Amino acid sequence: MAFLGLIKPEIMQHLQDSFTRVTGLSVYCLDNQLNKITHDSVTLDGRGFPEAFTALQRAELLDRVTDGSLEDQVIEPIEGGEGLAAVVAVRAKGETVLYLVAASTDMEEDKLLDCLDFMREASLAVAMNELDGLDVEAQNRKNVDAKNVAEQALRSTEVTAEILQLLSDDEESIEQIMDTWLKLVCQYIDVDTAQIYRIEEKNESMDVWVEWLGHGMVSIYEKNEGVPLVNTLLTEKPIVISPGGVMDEYSQFMNQYGLLGVCIFPIISRGNGNKVVCSFNYRRRYHEFTATEVKFISDAAKVLQNIMVRRIQRNSLASSYKILGSVLDNLGCGIYVCDAETREELFANRKMQHIFKEELKNGDILDFLENNASVNPDQEYVEAYHETKGHWYDLVHREIDWVDGRKAKFYSLYDITDKKRYQHRIEQQAYTDFLTGLFNRMCCERDLARQIDEAKKNNTKGAILYLDLDDFKHINDGLGHNYGDVLLKSISHSLQRITGIERSCYRMGGDEFVVVIPPEVFCCFEGIVESIKAIFAKPWFLKDADYYCTMSMGIVTFPDFGDSVADLIKKADIAMYEAKKSGKNKVAYYADGSALASGRRLDIEKNMRDAISTQCDEFEVFYQPIIEVEGGVPHCAGAEALVRWNSAKLGFMPPGEFIPIAEYLGLINPIGFHVMVEACRKCKEWNDLGFPNYKVNVNLSVVQLLQTDIVERIGEAIDITEINPANLTLEVTESLAINDMDRMKEILGRIKALGVKLALDDFGTGYSSLSHIREIPFDIIKVDQSFVINLSEDAYSQAFVRMVAELAATLDVSVCVEGIETQAQVDILKNMRIKYIQGYYFDKPLRRADFEAKYVHNYKATQHDGGVIK
Repeated sequence: MAFLGLIKPEIMQHLQDSFTRVTGLSVYCLDNQLNKITHDSVTLDGRGFPEAFTALQRAELLDRVTDGSLEDQVIEPIEGGEGLAAVVAVRAKGETVLYLVAASTDMEEDKLLDCLDFMREASLAVAMNELDGLDVEAQNRKNVDAKNVAEQALRSTEVTAEILQLLSDDEESIEQIMDTWLKLVCQYIDVDTAQIYRIEEKNESMDVWVEWLGHGMVSIYEKNEGVPLVNTLLTEKPIVISPGGVMDEYSQFMNQYGLLGVCIFPIISRGNGNKVVCSFNYRRRYHEFTATEVKFISDAAKVLQNIMVRRIQRNSLASSYKILGSVLDNLGCGIYVCDAETREELFANRKMQHIFKEELKNGDILDFLENNASVNPDQEYVEAYHETKGHWYDLVHREIDWVDGRKAKFYSLYDITDKKRYQHRIEQQAYTDFLTGLFNRMCCERDLARQIDEAKKNNTKGAILYLDLDDFKHINDGLGHNYGDVLLKSISHSLQRITGIERSCYRMGGDEFVVVIPPEVFCCFEGIVESIKAIFAKPWFLKDADYYCTMSMGIVTFPDFGDSVADLIKKADIAMYEAKKSGKNKVAYYADGSALASGRRLDIEKNMRDAISTQCDEFEVFYQPIIEVEGGVPHCAGAEALVRWNSAKLGFMPPGEFIPIAEYLGLINPIGFHVMVEACRKCKEWNDLGFPNYKVNVNLSVVQLLQTDIVERIGEAIDITEINPANLTLEVTESLAINDMDRMKEILGRIKALGVKLALDDFGTGYSSLSHIREIPFDIIKVDQSFVINLSEDAYSQAFVRMVAELAATLDVSVCVEGIETQAQVDILKNMRIKYIQGYYFDKPLRRADFEAKYVHNYKATQHDGGVIK
C-alpha cells in the first residue's frame, strides 16, 4: 500500500507545533519517501534544532529506521554537541507512514522517550483516520483492476477469435489475409509500425511483403523490394529488444532505423534459405514488451504460420480444422466450442480434455459452463468455482463464427486456484500477529462480533478475559527485547494449549492479550480461568535462569454487560486495571462502578504528565524524622524524604493513589529524580547549618533501579547538590531481589561505590531470604511496621525484631524499626540493640518548613518522659 501523500502536511504542522510548545522538543516530519512535509518547530523561547545535529547524522539515523530495518526508533547523543537526537518510524499495517526527526539540548532520555511515544501515537491516529479512507480507495482500485483484467481478457479473446476466422477464409489472397492479420495484431498491442518480410538469403536482400503504419507514421524503407538484408532478421527464434537492455549486437540495428522497442518473430523458414519474418516496432516511445504481449504475438504468429502452410499446401477444410486444433491445443487455457443452436460439441482442446475428462465423458461440462456464464450474461468474463474439484477458473464466453461458418459458443477456462489461495493467505496474515502467531486485534473484533450475535440469538453467555503482563517492561529492559519476545511467544503457546480457547486467543499489542470464551464452552469458564492463572504461577526459563512474570486479568461477560464490541473490550480493560491497581497478579470482574474508577485513573494520568512537564513543581517533599535511640539520649539523626502530590486540578493526592500509576507508566523516574535532588539539597543545607551528621533517606523504586543509567543519575544528584555521599541513604525494597539477583548485586555495588549507604526497606514482607542480606552490602535493615502493630502484646513480633537485631549485629548492620506509635512499643525496643526508630510517636511526615522549624532552626537533643522528643 502506498502511503505517499497520506498525511496532510497542515495537520501534522499544527500537531507538531503544539507538541513542541508543550514539550520543548524540536521536531519535523518526513513522508514515507523521505520528503520533508513540515517546517522545523520552534520552542516558546525561540530555540530550533541544534546546529551540531548535522545533516549527515540525520541521514544516518534515518537509514537505521527505514523499511527493512529491525529498528523503528533510534536515540543517540548529538555528535559534536550537547543533547539527544532521535528518529522515529511511524508504521501502520506493516508499512511506514512517516518519520519524525527530533532533537533537544536539555531533555533527559526518559522524558524524550515519553514525548516520542506520545507524538508517535498522535501521528498514528491521524494516519489511521486517513488510512480508513485509503482502504476504501484500495478496494475500489482492486475492483477497477479486476475490471481492466477482464476487459483485457475479453479483448484478447475477441482479437484471437477474429484471427482464427482467417483460417477459414479461402477467397481472399494471402497478401490480403496477412494485411488483415497484421492490422489486428498491431492494433491490439498498439505498436507504431510493423512489417512482414520475405527474405532470400542467397541474394542478401529482402522484400517488405506487407507493412502496417500507425497514424502519422511513414515507412523506414524507400522501396518495398530488393531492400538490403538486415542480419538481425535472420533469426530462428523470437527476439525481444527492450530499450533498457539493448545488447551491442542489436544497437546498430536499433539506431539505424530509430527503433525504441522491437519484437521479431520468424513465421516460416524453408530449407532453400527463404524465410518469412514479422517485426513489430515502437518508434515514438520507449516500450518494454510484456510477457502477455509476447505470448499473444506468439499465438497469433502460429495462426499466420498455419494459414500460410495451408495456402501453400492447398489443404481442405478438414486440414484447416486440424491446424486450428493444433494451435488451440498449445494454448495455456482450456478451450471448449459448441454449436450455438444444437449445443453439439464442436471442439475441446487438449487442456480441456485433461482437466474435465469425466465431465466431457458424462456430458456435464456444458451445464457447468452455461450456469456460470448466465450469472452475469452481460459480462463476457466471470469467475467460476467447481465444487467437486475445489478449483477456481476465469471463464470467458462469447459467440463466434466457427471455421465452417456456423454460429458457435466459445468458452475459455484459465485455472486461478493458486491465485485465490494466495489471496486467502494474504487475508489470513492480515488477521495474525507476526511475532506470536496468535490472532490480532482486528480478528478479535471480528470474531467477538460473531460470538455476541450467537449469544444473543441463542440466549446464552460468553466472556472476555483481558490480560496484561505485570512488570513486563522490567524483563524487556533488563534482559533485552529478544528475551521479551521469547516470553511473549511462550505465553501465547501456553494459552493456545488450554482446552476450549485454542482458536480464541488474541494479542492486542505489546504485552496485552484477550481470550474470548465462546458461548459453547462457557460451562468451562471457571476451569479456563484457573488454567490461565496456573500458567503464570510458574517461572519462565529465560537466559539460563527462571524469571517470574505474573499477569492481571479483567473479566466481563456478554451480552449481559453489553453487545458492542468496543464497549465490551473497554470494560474488560477497565476491570484489568482494577486488578492491577489492587496489587497486580489479580483477577477482577467488571462492575457497573468500574468505569468511574477508570475515569479517575485517566484524570490522574493526564494531570501527572502535565505536572511532570512543568519541572515536577507540584510534587512536594515531606520529611519524617528518624530518631537515633542507641547510645544515650534519643535525638534526630536525619529524615526520610517522602513525596506528596499537590495537584493544581485534583488537589492533594496521597502516595498510595498516584505512585502505582506513576510506576506503571514509567513516570516514577522523573518524579524520583526530583525527590532525590530536593532531599539532597535540603540535607546539604542542614549539614552546613550545624548538623553535619544529619542524613536523608530516599526511596528508590524497582522501576528506577532497572534503568540502565540509574547509577549515573544518582551521581548527578550528588554532583548537583554537593552533598556528602555518606549522608545519603537509598532505600530499596525486598521485591527487587525476585528477578536477576546477579544484576541487582552489580547495580547496588556500583551505587555503594559512590559512597552512599543502602537500606533494605519493608524487611519481612517480600520474597527475599536471609541470604540476600549477606549477598547485598546493606548498611541498614528497616523492619516493616506490620511487625510492630502489636509489638507490646505479640511474642512473635518481639521475637522477630530481636532476631533481626541480632542478625544485623553479626553482619555489622544497623536496624531501624518503622511504625512506632506508642510508649509501650518504645519500651519494648530499648533492650533489643535497635539503633533507629521512626513513627508517629515522634512525628508524622512534615512539610519542609515545619521540619526545619522543629529539627533544624530551634532543635536541641533532649530526653523527656522516657525518650520522647519534644
